Amino acid sequence: MLPQLPADARLYLRPIWFVPSPVGLADGSAARMGNGLLWFQAYELTARKDGQRVARATVPVAEFADAIAGLPDALAERAQRLAANISAQRQPLVLGERTIRFDAPQVMAILNITPDSFSDGGRHMDDPQAAADAGFAMAAAGAALIDVGGESTRPRAPRLWEGDEIARVVPVIERLAAAGVPMSIDTRKAAVMEAALAAGAAVVNDVSALRHDPRAMEVAVAAGCPVILMHAPSAGDDPHDNAGGYGDVVADVFDMLEARVDACLAAGVPRGKIMVDPGLGFGKSLGDNLALVNGLATLQGLGVPLLFAGSRKRLIGALSNEAPAAERLGGSVALVFRAAELGAQMVRVHDVAESVQALHLWRGLADAGLGAV
Repeated sequence: MLPQLPADARLYLRPIWFVPSPVGLADGSAARMGNGLLWFQAYELTARKDGQRVARATVPVAEFADAIAGLPDALAERAQRLAANISAQRQPLVLGERTIRFDAPQVMAILNITPDSFSDGGRHMDDPQAAADAGFAMAAAGAALIDVGGESTRPRAPRLWEGDEIARVVPVIERLAAAGVPMSIDTRKAAVMEAALAAGAAVVNDVSALRHDPRAMEVAVAAGCPVILMHAPSAGDDPHDNAGGYGDVVADVFDMLEARVDACLAAGVPRGKIMVDPGLGFGKSLGDNLALVNGLATLQGLGVPLLFAGSRKRLIGALSNEAPAAERLGGSVALVFRAAELGAQMVRVHDVAESVQALHLWRGLADAGLGAV
């Protein structure tokens, strides 16, 4: 039985008690996460009101329907919708002749055309062909999508004029597009989105979740392209600006992303063309980041594919004697594996071959688990 909850509380569900296979379990005792290889036997239900947690309970999948039947109607309806979202099919991304399916985690490769990005800034500046060659190598190594960016979003990075950003990314995108490589454009600026899409990019990946530029939503809707909505505490020039902090970082990230998904749906972006990214490291402390990783499965309640971007980020260095970005491969691969365990449909990485290998291992283990009786 669930405790008595205020009718205006806000509910969240996190899948827990993961099992390798539903085979041999009683009917209805396990639920599937999306159309992937993960099954679980319980939900952690959290209720919050006025920014404070008022209840937390573990509800076995087999008892879920009976447990929520006693809730106020609005809460029961939300719980039912969250559970349905967790188990809903994640529609594939159809990018021209390429289709990216989410029955197993996919890899997005990072291709920065910047002088100052925190990890690989300057590597591909001033030589579009060399940058494109790096993209070709990433695709050959197993990346399903190449994420091309021309502006650094590190803390306090200088703002870049959109014309300069376009000049950086378009020549690279044109070269990759000519070879049929699927790409996303990593930008907050509507003009850059338009130029990149015209050059052959197929997806808009916006760290501000289409909030920074007033025209961004209009451009995405007109293009009919998939969008990736990332959580950042600020839609201003510095996406890391977070003077207010978080009450509960997982709930706060969920709420913002849910609002942005709803805004996209209202504007005419189909649910099947929306992905979300929790924005690891953007305006978040070490404690926030660790909580977000551990609570990652909660975001499956949004009912859209989840992109996880932990590659070489600061939390790895913070737990590794301040290892510099170039020496964070082990931690990056560990985060890729952990994200896959918690249902991430795509991971955004610098180290493609190593990440693809880690996911092959994860897939092999998951397949073996499904075959065990």
